[in-house]
Amino acid sequence: MGINELQTGIACVNDISARLKPTTEEKNPKLLAEIRAIMEPHSENESSLRTTLLYTNMTARAVYDALIEKGWTAESLPTVRTISNILIRQDYRLRTVAKTKVQKKPQKPMQSLKTSGR
Repeated sequence: MGINELQTGIACVNDISARLKPTTEEKNPKLLAEIRAIMEPHSENESSLRTTLLYTNMTARAVYDALIEKGWTAESLPTVRTISNILIRQDYRLRTVAKTKVQKKPQKPMQSLKTSGR
């Protein structure tokens, strides 16, 4: 309570949660639908199904480029960082892709020197 509230006896109601800036998805629901359409073929659930997270190997930059290919202008799209935040809020997580290991050449057995007189 503030000083004026104590003096007058009237408590001011302050709804801070109503003052939040709306998210990009709330401002532009068509963008969210397009992002989901792009991400669905590239995402999969966790194999043990313990969480609702969707794992994908598609980056935010790839989603941005795919949106531009679908006809969105760069001015109408949010930045790549904002698209990354949208993907995180929609429970898409980047999955690391296992790299193939370089196979070593098999070593030839060493010819042992004959030291005995047989």
